[in-house]
Amino acid sequence: MVTVISLGGSIAAPDGVDVNFLKGFVSLIRSFISADSNRRFIIIVGGGGPARQWQKAYREISENAKDEEADWIGIMATRLNGQLIKAVMGELCSQEVVTNPAEVAPLTDHVLVAAGWKPGFSTDYDAVLLAERFGASSVINLSNIEKVYTSDPKQNPDARPIDKISWADFRSLTGDEWVPGKNVPFDPVASRHAEKIGLKVICAAGKNLENLKKILNGDVFTGTIIG
Repeated sequence: MVTVISLGGSIAAPDGVDVNFLKGFVSLIRSFISADSNRRFIIIVGGGGPARQWQKAYREISENAKDEEADWIGIMATRLNGQLIKAVMGELCSQEVVTNPAEVAPLTDHVLVAAGWKPGFSTDYDAVLLAERFGASSVINLSNIEKVYTSDPKQNPDARPIDKISWADFRSLTGDEWVPGKNVPFDPVASRHAEKIGLKVICAAGKNLENLKKILNGDVFTGTIIG
């Protein structure tokens, strides 16, 4: 049983590393593996605060900033975060952090950690490719929002939370264009491929570990189902 989790960098490392969250997250993953030795987790981590800070600095310093260079900066931040996740998983994860989901080896451990691949999309796309590669039916997308809204609730007080939405309707909300550092519930490039392969994505608040436990148990949870 393979569970794919796209762990937002804004959850793992909003500014610096959120040590208390990672302690709880690792403990939760360990508890599920202890209860079922057949359980496997693939965790793809984003760049978070470090990615955005370094990208912002690049754009302020360079008069001719390029999206591809900004993407590479963000990718390196995801790899730093990924190496941390691998390290704290200890004996559960001996495989190297995956940086190319197109060439990933078979799963040999209980946990596989992945980070950014190349410019043009976020780690959400890597999560979709890995779900496809290992036959997972869904991706759990953990970010700093509890649900997807009809529009940005910070900008629009009339924005409404959504429990379930089709890919077509979701993509009409977020658009199809990727920009480095773009802050959307799920990457547009990843959304296109997820729709194509019939993948379901669960969007939920990453900090709420009790809610994540419900998702992993197949219980009723708070979040948005896309697909």
